Amino acid sequence: MLALDHVVIAANNAEELSAQYGNQFTIKSIKGGQHNEWGTHNYLSYFSNDSYIEWLGTYDNEKTTNSDNPLIKHLTHVLEKNIAGPFQFALRTTQMDSYVEHFQKNDIPFVGPVNATREKPDGSIVKWRMLFPEYNYETEVLPFLIEWDNPKEAYPDTSLLNIQTIRQINFGGIDKETFTKVYQLKPKKLNKTHFPLQNSKIQFTNNEKLEFDLV
Repeated sequence: MLALDHVVIAANNAEELSAQYGNQFTIKSIKGGQHNEWGTHNYLSYFSNDSYIEWLGTYDNEKTTNSDNPLIKHLTHVLEKNIAGPFQFALRTTQMDSYVEHFQKNDIPFVGPVNATREKPDGSIVKWRMLFPEYNYETEVLPFLIEWDNPKEAYPDTSLLNIQTIRQINFGGIDKETFTKVYQLKPKKLNKTHFPLQNSKIQFTNNEKLEFDLV
């Protein structure tokens, strides 16, 4: 079963925006590190249901602009439009290769798997893979799939966890029928308004703006 991994928030200044969220929701965030290949960096807030918020910004505009990574292309578009805020989210899986086969078998266009790394402030490296079903990031959203090389390295010790949870993703980025096909959802698991995840749920809305409930 898929789980919510994280919500991605576009930030002109990741540190400043994470601090604003911290004041608003009484949550703590930490410096995540740099994605050297993409020219991006992030701040992170971890929650008790094994999910987190990522504030994603740039430190090397040339690298970011020239990246062919679908997430970074989407980020670039959002920042160029001056639309800071939630714009994408990731669903965690341990069966990424099975999704590749599913996409190939059903003629679903995709990019990946993309191998990725992040250098943490202490110099250690976190590794993961991402799989992107293709979508038009100017008009719609499809969450990407993520598979961690070592999940224990991806999440902090309990002292850095916030007690809140991301209870729900409010999502109107694409129609439910397409969503069902892409992510191999069984009809009984998808009712008229929402889909349960392992640690959260997706609430389908008519609002194209991506939002989430933090409680």
